[in-house]
Amino acid sequence: MEIKIYNTLSKKLEKFKPLDSKNVRIYVCGATVNDVPHLGHAKQQISFDILRKFLIFMGYGVKYVSNITDIEDKIIKKSNELNIPINELTKKNEEIHKEDYKKINVLAPDVQPHATKYISEMIDLIERLEKKGFTYSIEGDGIYYDISKYKKYGSLSRQKIGDLQSGTRVKINENKKNPGDFVLWKFSKNDEPSWESPWGGGRPGWHIECSAMSHSILGLPFDIHAGGQDLIFPHHEDEIAQSEAGYGEKMANYWMHNGMVNVNGEKMSKSLNNFKTIRELLKAYSPMVIRYFVVSSHYRKPTDFSTNALNDSKNSYERIKRLTLELKDDGKINKKSLELFKKAMSEDLNTSKALAVVWELLRDSSKNGKYQFIKKIDEVFCLDLLKEDNLLIPIEISVLAKDREKARKEKDWKKSDAIRDELLNKGWTIEDSSKGPKLNKKIN
Repeated sequence: MEIKIYNTLSKKLEKFKPLDSKNVRIYVCGATVNDVPHLGHAKQQISFDILRKFLIFMGYGVKYVSNITDIEDKIIKKSNELNIPINELTKKNEEIHKEDYKKINVLAPDVQPHATKYISEMIDLIERLEKKGFTYSIEGDGIYYDISKYKKYGSLSRQKIGDLQSGTRVKINENKKNPGDFVLWKFSKNDEPSWESPWGGGRPGWHIECSAMSHSILGLPFDIHAGGQDLIFPHHEDEIAQSEAGYGEKMANYWMHNGMVNVNGEKMSKSLNNFKTIRELLKAYSPMVIRYFVVSSHYRKPTDFSTNALNDSKNSYERIKRLTLELKDDGKINKKSLELFKKAMSEDLNTSKALAVVWELLRDSSKNGKYQFIKKIDEVFCLDLLKEDNLLIPIEISVLAKDREKARKEKDWKKSDAIRDELLNKGWTIEDSSKGPKLNKKIN
């Protein structure tokens, strides 16, 4: 089946043709570990985890690389604010990222490079650019990339050099030749990490990190480069400019970007006090509810987070979970639904359309092959639909069930019946068996 991907570079839906007909190489911009992961991280991680798993589902071998940025301005700033060493900050936050991603069923990358381990590769790329005339030095500041020397600059973001404004993304530097010129190597400053280089002690700029790591691990070109839409400009635009100018090869054939997360219609940010971390959400919701929330909308669309939206996802996930747990394995697989699922996912990872296929089959009492179908498609969605231990029962409901069981043991049938009615009003039924009571959420 033909897979189509929306390519940000061409602004078109394109047929996916990997460089190797059997294997796909993917690079996804990973976390800058200056803080704990938030809902935006969850969307990006789940979106491209599904890309990876769908390609495997369709028979491809996949080499999936996603980096850890462990040296960058935000990390230095946070380290100073907390008055702790940078490596202590990054190590702690990296572990939290890994733990939280694992909880939402995101598979760890095949290779997860750390920026600080690839300094020599970054220096090599800067030297290549220097020899080709793409760089210049600003005294007391650093080595910069001259974007006017790269004629294709702006091809990804459709930015024009003449339209770029100083200070829109970074602090204004009047010594730059062009407002959009970006730093490749920052000269040493007091109390900042430093590595030796041909230009003296210093540290890499942010953009050079991904270029060096992706080239070193995957080679150029590779198949897919992915990340959030906020990375299109300047990060990915700058990556292309320095990689293709320095290495003399096309960087990636397909560029994929997930939509951003808004909270109640506004951009999620700490300044607006609407910042939602994964850990905060996990205190109130099952990890699979968060994953279902992301899966239920297209990866390229912005996701509007609200308590109501997440509660809707919670209710939907619990309903689909109840339906799947009631399925019996008849040894068959519904081939028609499986083909519809593949078709939807092959249309630029249309997870919402694919999810509709799942719901349609589950609701049709005349169809068979449901159990094996769910088992198969959950290789991609990874919603743990057939795992009985993953559906959370609210504490309030559990307490009521225990109180009812106690009343039954004391033969207080009036109290037992009253609690049963209360559970029913709250949307839960309770079945008594030799193994004890079993709670079930009513399916509307």
